[in-house]
Amino acid sequence: MTKRYQDGSAIRPFKIDVPEQTLAQIFTRVRDFPWSAMADLEGWEYGSNLDYMKELCAYWLDGFDWRKQEAAINQFDHFVAPVDGLDLHYIHEKGSGPAPLPLIISHGWPGTVIEFLELIGPLAHPERFGGTVEDAFDVVAPSLPGFGFSGKPPRPYGPRKIADHFNALMTDVLGYETYLAQGGDWGGAISSWLGFDHAAACQAIHINILTMRTPGEPQGPAEKTWAAQFDRDQIMQNGYRTQQETKPQTLSYAMMDSPVGVAAWIIEKFNAWSDTKGDNIESAHSKDALLTNIMVYLVTGTFNSASWIYYGRREEGGRVLSADGKRVEVPTACALFPAELLAWPPRSYAERLYNIKQWSEMPRGGHFAAMEEPELLINDIRTFARTLR
Repeated sequence: MTKRYQDGSAIRPFKIDVPEQTLAQIFTRVRDFPWSAMADLEGWEYGSNLDYMKELCAYWLDGFDWRKQEAAINQFDHFVAPVDGLDLHYIHEKGSGPAPLPLIISHGWPGTVIEFLELIGPLAHPERFGGTVEDAFDVVAPSLPGFGFSGKPPRPYGPRKIADHFNALMTDVLGYETYLAQGGDWGGAISSWLGFDHAAACQAIHINILTMRTPGEPQGPAEKTWAAQFDRDQIMQNGYRTQQETKPQTLSYAMMDSPVGVAAWIIEKFNAWSDTKGDNIESAHSKDALLTNIMVYLVTGTFNSASWIYYGRREEGGRVLSADGKRVEVPTACALFPAELLAWPPRSYAERLYNIKQWSEMPRGGHFAAMEEPELLINDIRTFARTLR
């Protein structure tokens, strides 16, 4: 496979360096938020907990150090490259040893590449973390189009369109003939489309979420029970999804002017979708981790364009992988974390969607597996990759 940019001139090194003025504007808005106008409803039942949001924002102003987090993100090599008319930002950490396996890892919403800060080093350099160099990967972690430090697409892109861009990044820009794809949330859908549409280059996929659907009805009692329970589980979670897949622009007028609003919208998901102890969000995520992820949306002004992916999927046809029942035929590994928001179906259903070679039921962890249980996820990826080398 020919690398499109042989001289590398289209690839630009990138470093995150947020202007002080941008930070000052964010902190001013946080400081000036009209807390007295908020109704004092206890708990998380109605949405993001008011007491916790006050606590988080107080820390945001007086304890959070963006420059420290910025330096942690910049420890890896960042680049920007044009891919089919769109600038894609990506971390590219080349692995140790003579034969690292190319691996693209994709995040989702409301995440960013921040999700992968605990994964990249051990995956690229396992020997530094008690592992062996034979398990090394060349890790590519892009910001999705419209997210973070990537460019904004001209209109909403769904996961299938994004998969086209990511395949071009791996093959045309970076010159890999084959690679492994991994993802959760939207990254799971993107990885699925990489395996479905780009099997010539994407040799296998590893997913920690199942977002796709078959065209037919669930079969047998176990599948029917799962489908009915899934629909019940999603009733109280569908509000944000419906808004962002139908009228994302209307929501964004408010969010683009309110850092606290963005934080509350995202924090609700990190609390509800993570494997927490009770409603203690910090049993799964630290304030620093939560705020760093939120800040990426704010310093890049991408809440608006990041929400478009829901609209894009609806235009692409929704969750159904193939109307004629075709499945992803490349080898597939599935990592099932028990507190996942989108409950996994019985394996019989998943096997009509994927050529499953590894099915790992994890002891703990939720939707944000890369942040919640990085070691479990790393080990599962390594185990699967050993079958491909």
